[in-house]
Amino acid sequence: MTSAQVIDHKGSKVREIELDKDVFGLTPNKGLMHTALLRQLANARAGSANTKTRSEVRGGGKKPWRQKGTGRARAGSIRSPLWEGGGVTFGPKPRDYSSKLNKKMRVLAVKSALSARSNNLVVVDNFDSIKEGKTKEFAQIVKSAKLEDKKVLLVMEYSNDHSILVERAARNMEWVKVVHVANLNVKDLIEAEAVLLSEKGLDVINKRFQKDAKGEAQTPAKPKAVKKAATEKKAKAAKPAKEAKPKAKDEAPKAKKTTKKSES
Repeated sequence: MTSAQVIDHKGSKVREIELDKDVFGLTPNKGLMHTALLRQLANARAGSANTKTRSEVRGGGKKPWRQKGTGRARAGSIRSPLWEGGGVTFGPKPRDYSSKLNKKMRVLAVKSALSARSNNLVVVDNFDSIKEGKTKEFAQIVKSAKLEDKKVLLVMEYSNDHSILVERAARNMEWVKVVHVANLNVKDLIEAEAVLLSEKGLDVINKRFQKDAKGEAQTPAKPKAVKKAATEKKAKAAKPAKEAKPKAKDEAPKAKKTTKKSES
């Protein structure tokens, strides 16, 4: 079972906590992590690079010189790709680089990255020592945790207003990146040398990925009126159709009308 030490703002060990094996105890899937990283980098591309072809460049409607007799090469437009200031051949055009990845694959990639960083996990009992949102307050926590020369990923759960003070104190440090629990991604986890979070943030991560692992739908419950209407509809559909009344035995079949042909 993987475990992590919980420290206070002075760096002293408070207790040892066990990490969820379904989140932090997996064998990292490097291939899936690589796919998720490429997808994230591709989705971040703007795809706005644009060049003009010879038909889009302004001017060049007149033939520069006559076709023959000048001794120079033939030219039909000064906006040819061969000319300076002309169009671009096969240049970039605006495009969409984004790609899709199944939800289960995305979740597994993040859990693989968390498992790969389980040994670099620094859990603080709380951030109550930060009271004014000053950088020096967070710097003291970093110094006590011995993370001064490392790239730190601070994972926040934003459960209360105090979390905003913690972010304000940490965002001024260039080697510290602040991310929300819901925005955990493979790129930040791979680049970070240490992951810093509170004990409450660790519980939020466990609950979030445990629900995804079990496949529980996180949809709100339907109101009673909607449920009642749905049950009534099902009951009506289950009722058998009315049987047609059998014809009386004595009832004679109706004679067909016949028309006499006119005599010619």
